[in-house]
Amino acid sequence: MQAVAIQERTNLELHNELIKKAEDLIPVLKARSEAANEDRRIPKETIQDFKDAGFFKILQPKQYGGFELDPHTFSEVQLRVAQGCMSTAWVLGVVGIHPFQLALYDDKAQQEIWGEDIDTLVSSSYAPMAQVTPVEGGFNISGHWQWSSGSEHCEWALLGGLIFPPEGGAPEYRTFLLPRSDYEIKDTWYSMGLKATGSQDVHVTDVFVPEYRTHKQSDGFNLTNPGYEVNKNDLYKIPWGQLFVRAVSTPAIGATKKMLELFIEGANGKASSDPAKLAGDTHTQSLIAEASSQIDALETVMFRNYDVMVEEAGNQGGIAMINRVKFRYDASLVIEKCLEVVDKLFSNAGGGAVFKGSDIQKIFLDVHTARAHVANNPTSFSRNYGAMQLGVENSDFFV
Repeated sequence: MQAVAIQERTNLELHNELIKKAEDLIPVLKARSEAANEDRRIPKETIQDFKDAGFFKILQPKQYGGFELDPHTFSEVQLRVAQGCMSTAWVLGVVGIHPFQLALYDDKAQQEIWGEDIDTLVSSSYAPMAQVTPVEGGFNISGHWQWSSGSEHCEWALLGGLIFPPEGGAPEYRTFLLPRSDYEIKDTWYSMGLKATGSQDVHVTDVFVPEYRTHKQSDGFNLTNPGYEVNKNDLYKIPWGQLFVRAVSTPAIGATKKMLELFIEGANGKASSDPAKLAGDTHTQSLIAEASSQIDALETVMFRNYDVMVEEAGNQGGIAMINRVKFRYDASLVIEKCLEVVDKLFSNAGGGAVFKGSDIQKIFLDVHTARAHVANNPTSFSRNYGAMQLGVENSDFFV
C-alpha cells in the first residue's frame, strides 16, 4: 500500500508541475499568436517549449520515456494552453493525443517511432481516404487527406483507410502509420479560424505499409489492441475514440473561458474603446453569470466522465457501453455549447469586436471553425445515445 501511495503522490506532483508550466506559457503563447496566425502554423519555438515541458509525454508509455498520466492531466493542460492561443491548444491536443494510440500498436511500430528518439511526434488525418491494396506482409496505399494539424512539425503520420474484403461485406477501418519520407505535405490551410494550426493536406502515392504499422478500429473498440502485450497500465484500457474526440473539443472550453475574461474586462472599461462601463447593466450581469455557469458545466462533465473512465477501465468488463456512447455524445456537444456562449458574448461585446486584431473576434472565429470538424457534430451521436436508451444496439465503433 505504501508503494501505491508513493506512486500516487508522484503522479499528483507531476500533474501539478505540468499545470503550472501550462499556466506560465499562457502569456508567451498569447504574444506569439498574431504572428502564428499570419504564418498559418505555430512556431517551432512553441513545439520545443511543449517538448521541454513534457506535454507530449503525458499519455506516452513509460517504457518510451512517457508519464502514463490520467487523461484529466492532458485535458487540463490543453485548457490552460487554449487561454493563450486556441490554435496552439488544438495542435497540442491532436499531436499530443497520438502517443496514446501508438501505445495500442504492435510494439515493433512503437520501437520505430520512439526507439531512437522519445520526442518523435506524429500527426494524423483519420478520414478513410486511403485506396488500399492488400499485398504480402501488409498493404499498398494511396490517397489525399485534409486537416492534418501540426503535420509540418511531425516525423510520422496516422492516416485512415478502409480495407474491402474480396468476398464482399462490410469494409474494415484501419489507421496506417507512415514515416515522413512516404508522404507529401501540401500547404493548403487558408481558413477563417484556427489559422495557426497548419492543418495541411497529406498526399500518398503507392506506398507499402507493413501489417504491424496498422491499427484496426475493431481492436480499439473491443480492447484487443496488440500494444497490451507491453503496455499494461489500465490507462490504455480506455477506448481510444474517447480520448481523440476530446482533443478536438477541449480547446474550445479554454478559449471560451478566455473570451469571458476579455468580455468582463471590456465591461469594466479596462480594455474597451467604449467609454461607457457596462458593469452596472443587468443584462450584462446575467450574460456573464450564464456564461460562467455553462463553462463550468462543460468542465465538470468532462472531468466527471474521465473519473468514470479511469475507474471502470481497469475493472472486469471495462467501461459500460452505454457510458461509452454517452461520453461520446457529451464530447460532441462541447462546441455547440461553447458557441452558445461565444455568440452571445460577441454580440454584446461592442463595436470594437468587429475590427481586425480583436482578441474576442479571433476566439469567435476559432470556435466556429472547430465546429466544422466531424467529431464536433452531435447529430449522429445524439441519435445513437437516444436509441441505446430505447433498447437498440450501439451503432458507433469509435466510442
